[in-house]
Amino acid sequence: MTSDDTARPASPRSIDTVLELSPEQAEAVLALLAEAARVDGQQAVSEQGRLQLRGGRREGVSHLLLTVGDMLVGYAQLEDTDPVEAPAAELVVHPAHRGHGHGRALGSALLAASGKRLRVWAHGGHSAARHLAQVLGLTLFRELRQLRRPLTGLDLPEPKLPEGVTVRPFVSGRDDEAWLAVNAAAFAHHPEQGSLSQRDLDDRKAEAWFDPEGFFLAERENARGTELVGFHWTKVHAEEQLGEVYVLGVRPGSQGGGLGRALTTIGLRHLAAQGLPTAMLYVDADNKAALAVYERLGFLTHETDLMYRTET
Repeated sequence: MTSDDTARPASPRSIDTVLELSPEQAEAVLALLAEAARVDGQQAVSEQGRLQLRGGRREGVSHLLLTVGDMLVGYAQLEDTDPVEAPAAELVVHPAHRGHGHGRALGSALLAASGKRLRVWAHGGHSAARHLAQVLGLTLFRELRQLRRPLTGLDLPEPKLPEGVTVRPFVSGRDDEAWLAVNAAAFAHHPEQGSLSQRDLDDRKAEAWFDPEGFFLAERENARGTELVGFHWTKVHAEEQLGEVYVLGVRPGSQGGGLGRALTTIGLRHLAAQGLPTAMLYVDADNKAALAVYERLGFLTHETDLMYRTET
């Protein structure tokens, strides 16, 4: 959520809601997001939201396009796929068109579309976004921290895997179903990650950054054969020269034996070997156990994303 609010616009604005963006509309939204990211220093819409701009209609996803005349100056995405939680949204206003009430107009449209049952992300937690949340009557609900640590001169102990566990790279096509099942189990408490589908996985595999050699799967032999028990999917942000602990999960029942720490170390060593100077990851502020693990590995808070919601 990126906006600067209040005054009335000089020209009439309109907000159109569509369930599927045309290729031209998607390109216009991506250009708007790129300009906002250049000015703000981070993306206003998450990776998942950006992936949902293309590829046709997505179940439960709608797009709000705010135009002034013929110019796209604001965008919001509303996702209503969680069977329990309120619909989630992200929004952005073009930096050159802030201060004209467009953010408030988009926020009000989101409230109306969701039946006043809404969650909204404010990436970076900027003061303008906090003010807009207050104007819309939203309260702070969740804090997501981005942690970073240097990879230069990385000095981590040799990873110690639990007995019987081996690690290998992901094989596209062969490992999809098993990974989706373990991801869903490991993140059953985390609807955004745990609900990833084959289409979501395919979207990510089609991205230029996808590298199966940096997608590590941990397996254990048992009476039923080979079982996937954990994974560490790394990601490289080439332009920013950042390595990311993209997703790390351990199957319930396989936790507590040091597998998560070992997988983290394997992934960090992989990123360091590519000459990347810095590693990053995201973790919820209330996940004290994970925060403690990452802090022991040298990670420190770099920035914070905030989620606001209507009172329930």
